[in-house]
Amino acid sequence: MRRCIASTPWIWFTRRTKQIDQKHFDVVPAVRSARAARRGRWGRAVTGPDLPSLGAQQSAATGGYRPGYEIAAERILEYIVRERLQPGARLPTEKDLAEAVQMSRTVVREAVKILSALGRISVQKGRGIYVAEPDSALWRESFSQFLPADLKQVDEMFEFRRFAEVATSRMAAQRATPTQVKALRETAEQTADAAAHHDIEAFSRADEAFHGAVGVAASNMFFSASVDAVQRLQRQVSAIGLAGAASGSLVVAARQHLAIAEAIAAGDEEQAVVLMAEHIDTTLQQFKREIRHRLFSI
Repeated sequence: MRRCIASTPWIWFTRRTKQIDQKHFDVVPAVRSARAARRGRWGRAVTGPDLPSLGAQQSAATGGYRPGYEIAAERILEYIVRERLQPGARLPTEKDLAEAVQMSRTVVREAVKILSALGRISVQKGRGIYVAEPDSALWRESFSQFLPADLKQVDEMFEFRRFAEVATSRMAAQRATPTQVKALRETAEQTADAAAHHDIEAFSRADEAFHGAVGVAASNMFFSASVDAVQRLQRQVSAIGLAGAASGSLVVAARQHLAIAEAIAAGDEEQAVVLMAEHIDTTLQQFKREIRHRLFSI
C-alpha cells in the first residue's frame, strides 16, 4: 500500500510531462505550417488586401503549404479572367505580370512555365506571353484521329452531340437571360433566311452561331466548350457529307431552330429537350444519307 502511494506522484509527473511534450510537438508543426501558408516559395507574402486568393485563403485555413509558383499560376489565370483577355491576347511582360499578381519575378517565371506546359498560355520567344488558343489546349489529342468520312465515328460524334446539346437546351430553358434569348431568336432567323435563299455557306455560319448561343445560354462553360468542339468536328463532316446538300433539309433544320428558340424563350424545358433531340437525330440521318451517297454510292 505504501509503495503504491509513493509511486503515485511519480506516475502523475511522468504522464504530465508526456502530455506537455506531446502538445509541444503538436503545436510546433502547426505553427510552421501556418507560417508557410502565409509565404510563397521564396519567402514573399502571398496574401494581400488588394488581391485576395481563394487558394491562399484555403491554405491558411487548413494549415497546408502551397508552393509560391502554384499560387502565382492561380493568380495569373484569375488575372486573365478579370481582365477578360481572349485567346490570342497578349499578357503583360514578366515584370509587369509579377507586379499585377503581387509575386516575385522568379516565382512568376516558374508559374508561366507551368501554364505554358498545360496549354493555358503561349510563350513566344522575342514576342511575349499570350493567352493560348482553345485548339492548342482542349480536345487536340482526343480528336486528332477523327475521320469525318467514317460512319461509325460520325455516329459516335452525334451520340455525344445529342447528349451534350439536349442537356444544354434544358439548362438554357432554365437560365437564359433576355439578351441570350434575343441572340437565339436572331441566329435562328438567320438560318431560316439562309435556307430560304439556298445559301448553304450562310446557313452553316448561322447554324454554328445558333448552337453556340444555346451553349452560352446554358451558362455552363464545360457544356459550352463541348458543343463548340463538336461543332468544329461537324464542320469537317459538312465539307464531305453536306456540301451542296438539297435546300429542303436546310429548311427543316431552320424550322427546328426557330421552335427550339421559342421553347427556350418560354422556359419550357421538356419541349426544348424534345425538339433538340429531334433536331440532332434529323441532322444525323441527313449526314449519313449524304455520306453513303457520295462516298459509297449506296
